[in-house]
Amino acid sequence: MSAPSQKFYRSAAWIALACLVVPMFASYYFDDMFSSISRLFEHPSLTALGWGSAGYGLYTSGYSVLCVFGGLVIGGILLDKWGVRVSGSLFVGMMVLGAGGVLWALLHGGPSSLTVAYVSVMFFGLGSEIAGTAVTRSIAKWFKGGPMALAMGLQLAIARLGTAFAMVLSPRLVPQEVGHFYTLEETARPAVVGMGLMAMGLILWAVFVALDAKCHSERSEESNEEPFRFKDVLGILRNRNFWLLALLCVVFYSSIIAFKKFAGAILVPRFDIPDQTAGWMVSMLPFSTVVFAPLFGMLVDRAGKGTRWMLIGGILALAAHLLLAFAPSGVPFWGYLSMILLGFGYSLVPAALWPSVPKIVPDKVLGTTFALIFWVQNLGLMSFKWLAGIILSRSENGHVTVELMFVGLCVLAVTVALVLQRTSARHPELRLDAPNR
Repeated sequence: MSAPSQKFYRSAAWIALACLVVPMFASYYFDDMFSSISRLFEHPSLTALGWGSAGYGLYTSGYSVLCVFGGLVIGGILLDKWGVRVSGSLFVGMMVLGAGGVLWALLHGGPSSLTVAYVSVMFFGLGSEIAGTAVTRSIAKWFKGGPMALAMGLQLAIARLGTAFAMVLSPRLVPQEVGHFYTLEETARPAVVGMGLMAMGLILWAVFVALDAKCHSERSEESNEEPFRFKDVLGILRNRNFWLLALLCVVFYSSIIAFKKFAGAILVPRFDIPDQTAGWMVSMLPFSTVVFAPLFGMLVDRAGKGTRWMLIGGILALAAHLLLAFAPSGVPFWGYLSMILLGFGYSLVPAALWPSVPKIVPDKVLGTTFALIFWVQNLGLMSFKWLAGIILSRSENGHVTVELMFVGLCVLAVTVALVLQRTSARHPELRLDAPNR
């Protein structure tokens, strides 16, 4: 490729990244739009919607149902067979349609609202996860041999701004008022904003598809790799390193994402703070990744030592949940400190974990590999979100009991990170700790 073409391609890669982050921003916002106002569901008699904590827990767990029962694996295979332009567009569309179904259920209410929202969020969840897989696979393709960890860190940071936006905005859209009865329109306000973001994401995805078609149709002749075959899936499943990365992913992410779903219900009684303060407190998680995920990505690109950063991130998350479980009650300082520690961990582990995946499998099965990891992740997320909702609804001190569950998950994450570090030392040919240059 000529120098001018190479220069154009590098510029186009950053434009492609800018288009890819917006659908993920919208997805993260919509997924977390109730997290900082989850206390609404503690008193279903005060909402026209009528959901309780267990119902809300069921709703949040619906995100992972289709992912777990084969959808992610099929979607990942389609990514490798059809490419990101065709299959990615299919699942981005599914994400938007699922979000629309949730909004319809929130606006119309009634006895069937939870059922409609549950089914809709299944499609939203599968669409979001495969869209995320398509985005990650696209970044790996566009930035291969370059600053891949930085690009992945930037994508992750901006996507998590969607979570931060939800955490801060939702308590203002649905303000806490003692004894107030919340109408369907009031409860649905965060979802209305979410659909606007979804529309923007859909438009920019179309721009990405056009750019990807232009650049990679011209470069397709450069690839001499064998085509994807279904038996390649068995090779992934026999890969021990795949299972180590997948297990770290599921236990670490479950300790944070399941926590975020019930952040308001945990932080408000634990530290005796209002909803808006809890929203700001937990928004420190995604805000911290905006700064630190790209920085840690550059660190991994240049210095390597990925397994070490995974271990440190797991230890920080463990320290955070220990504080949330055992620090003195009614002292907001401990909540803020916990979120700082959790934010660092939430930046470190993904910055090292996701760029490690292309190192353990060939490019032709990269989409399937990411999808299989997300499948394992969603199996855990579905289970732990559902379990957290049950604990909070049935236990008098549920906000403490559920934190003990998260502590256990972090202990497992640290253990797996130690095994990965040992594996990297014994098998330097994997280059898990090598710089991404």
